[in-house]
Amino acid sequence: MIKLSEWIKACKTDQVGDGKLFAFDHKDQKILLANLKGKIFATDLICTHAQADLSTGFLTDEGIRCPLHLSVFNLENGTPQGPPAEKPLKTYNVKIQENEIYVEV
Repeated sequence: MIKLSEWIKACKTDQVGDGKLFAFDHKDQKILLANLKGKIFATDLICTHAQADLSTGFLTDEGIRCPLHLSVFNLENGTPQGPPAEKPLKTYNVKIQENEIYVEV
């Protein structure tokens, strides 16, 4: 059985201002939106190293920094930028229509 992706409405654009993070759940998925210099990114919400909630982390030019062990994940591809995390975050496609942010899950 082929699982088809779908676009889901995550939130309004003003809920994720520049430099802000926004977390939401869709079914069993926990997703993080990050607005880095006006571009919206979507990744898994939970750190792959220590199960920390990345919405309580720190957004930097390098990506999202885990609040627990300070691993940084690239927002474009989810790749950890250094230890202790080794496994990448899943990333999601994002589109904006009529001031709404949609994520492809």
